[in-house]
Amino acid sequence: MSVRSHLSSNLISRTILTAFFFAAAIFVAAPKAAADDCQKRIAKADHRVHEAVEHHGWQSPEADHARRELAEARTYCWDHSHRWWDEDAHRWHTDHDWDDHDHDHDHNHDDHH
Repeated sequence: MSVRSHLSSNLISRTILTAFFFAAAIFVAAPKAAADDCQKRIAKADHRVHEAVEHHGWQSPEADHARRELAEARTYCWDHSHRWWDEDAHRWHTDHDWDDHDHDHDHNHDDHH
């Protein structure tokens, strides 16, 4: 085998090996990036619910809008990762078990009497 042929073969092997490692790194990193995105998305939406209620009241259009955004964020994460982040409990759920009214405990129920 000539030196040139050996170097060419070696270069091709290294290129294939490098491409394989980059592909593996992307494959491993992608789910983590999606999970981080979902966690941030839900945490922000959850925070907006609390802020809207605090500044505008439970039954305000702002609070209603924030609750819809929280539901949309949870749905997005479920659709993309089959799990969703519970900001209040600080844990992931792997069941589609969220309650769109889970922030009702923040509301003073005596207002309805």
